[in-house]
Amino acid sequence: MGKLVILMITAFMDMVGILMIVPLLPFYAKEMNGTGFMFHALKALHMSGNGAVVSVLIATFAIAQLISAPSWGRVSDRLGRRPALMIGLGASTIAYVIFAYSRSLDWLFISRIVQGAGGGTVGVIQAYVADATKPEDRAKALGWLSAATNAGVALGPVLGALAMTFGSKGPGLAAALMSTITMVFAYFFLTESHDAAAAKASGKVVRGSREAIWRIVSHGREPASRLIWIYAITMGSFQAMSTTLALFLSWKFGVTAKTIGFFFTYVGIISVVTRAGILGKMVDHFGEARLSRLGMFLLACGLGGMPLAPSIPTLAIAVALVPLGTAFTFPCVTGLLSRVVPQHERGLYMGVQQTFGGVARVVGPLYFGWAFDHHGPGIPFYTASAVVLLTILLGLDMENYTKPAVATA
Repeated sequence: MGKLVILMITAFMDMVGILMIVPLLPFYAKEMNGTGFMFHALKALHMSGNGAVVSVLIATFAIAQLISAPSWGRVSDRLGRRPALMIGLGASTIAYVIFAYSRSLDWLFISRIVQGAGGGTVGVIQAYVADATKPEDRAKALGWLSAATNAGVALGPVLGALAMTFGSKGPGLAAALMSTITMVFAYFFLTESHDAAAAKASGKVVRGSREAIWRIVSHGREPASRLIWIYAITMGSFQAMSTTLALFLSWKFGVTAKTIGFFFTYVGIISVVTRAGILGKMVDHFGEARLSRLGMFLLACGLGGMPLAPSIPTLAIAVALVPLGTAFTFPCVTGLLSRVVPQHERGLYMGVQQTFGGVARVVGPLYFGWAFDHHGPGIPFYTASAVVLLTILLGLDMENYTKPAVATA
């Protein structure tokens, strides 16, 4: 069994466990609201409503993940990808058990913090894929990895709902069992891809997480910095759809809670099919740098076209451009990043990319929700479209940094 296939199975199983829990969070939070120290703390901040509590729970996970991601990447560079991944899966197992036995908001928050801290291993898995594939094949491989995780997103909620038949502890314990099975599978089948001992013996210094983050901010013209900014900005802009699509569709087309799910299923199917079946051929034809710019253009057109759509069929075309755009952008940008950073710092920079993306996933929804309420339903989409179009400038000439060196006599 190839290493990439094993990584895809590992990522799929991990995502199934996560999505067995996430859709149930609002219901558990509503049931436990009014209990524990966190309730009184949120009440003092006038954030004790059910919606606010759920938002803070989700933000807690995102913040813990974005803080931990660079550290996990650095650990994987120093000790190896496999130990870092195993520790992260172990943290997820503990978080699911805590979730299963939570009886107050305090324990729900603890479970999300532990889950988020362990969830910083996304960058580790991406570095694993980069180690295991040739540079020219990385965008395709990362696309397949993303398709596997999207399949997990589709299956996880169904299994979580089925686990509810065993009581309120069922989903948490089932997710913990899934995470344990994933750990056992990875332990026996996943081999190390990064020679940490050789990297250490070479004398190459792995910079610290803070130093790497500061370099992205202070050296914005470097290729790694530009790629990470592209990832963060496009990720934040993509949240315009995730945050306000349901509200926009309800406002313009009268879509209800009973029918909104079809739109997200439509987006999910396009995303999986594109990443698993189309991305590889497009990379071969255009190359990663050009395809990433095409992806950003399609994303911008899709976001800007949604408010202009006069009917559902026209809207469907605009909506389809969004998963197409992200499928071409994110794997290509991550693949390019793996090629422009040193191999001994690959995990670190993959983690830093997740940190910047995590900040965007927190800041983006806050702005788009505010803009929807105060400036009109179309403004979040127009703003996101304009920002993505400008971001294309960061990707110009990126192919020059990935050309093989020409031998000289």
